[in-house]
Amino acid sequence: MDIQMLIMIVFFGFLAAFIDAVVGGGGLISTPALLATGMPPAIALGTNKLASSFGSLTSMISFIRSGKVDFNVVGKLFPLSFIASILGALTATVLPPALLKPIIIIMLSVVLIYTLIKKDWGTITTYKKLSPVRMFFFCLILVLIGFYDGFIGGGTGSFLLFALLFVGFDFLRAAGNAKFLNFASNVGALLLFMYMGKVDYMVGLVMGAAMILGSYAGSQFALKKGVSYVKLLFVTVTILLIGKNAYDYIVTHLM
Repeated sequence: MDIQMLIMIVFFGFLAAFIDAVVGGGGLISTPALLATGMPPAIALGTNKLASSFGSLTSMISFIRSGKVDFNVVGKLFPLSFIASILGALTATVLPPALLKPIIIIMLSVVLIYTLIKKDWGTITTYKKLSPVRMFFFCLILVLIGFYDGFIGGGTGSFLLFALLFVGFDFLRAAGNAKFLNFASNVGALLLFMYMGKVDYMVGLVMGAAMILGSYAGSQFALKKGVSYVKLLFVTVTILLIGKNAYDYIVTHLM
């Protein structure tokens, strides 16, 4: 790796982790950066999971120290996200991820519209203990998101954040809980990619070091700025995710 490529990996790794630390969507930046080095797509995905695991661990620790992670809620859900992401990564070796693009675009659009319409949504925590039925569906949604993270990955943090907002957490607490579950899905998918030999460790560790710094900076900035900053960034990243997935789908199927 030459010096220019190294600088690119470090810069985009830091930027991706800064954004991902709060609302997810860092893969929108880091994966294309890895592909730009000439990596095959499968290795780029595996390498991104290695680097992202360092980033998500760092931001998770920051949120835990600030008291923004509810272990009574997400602690029991950690294994679900972990196992689901392994299954998603395994599926990605068989089926092309592009199959889910139209569904992802629709889901992200619904998330964006709902967030914009509900002006006061996520400003305060209204979470109450879920009934067995609501807990079942909440767990099912988290399993699907974990599977998605292993299968494609881009925007996982945004989906997790939305799911946690929907059950009553404010944006900041939802962000902390989302990073806890996102770490589980990152590690699950990473282990499978490592087993299959789809990880470039040198590049992954370099980007991972940059992501540690980016995640720390992003999570600290979010904790200082508060809910309004997190909501604004969430809306911005969701719009970018919709645009990126729509562009990929148009280029692949309509051009």
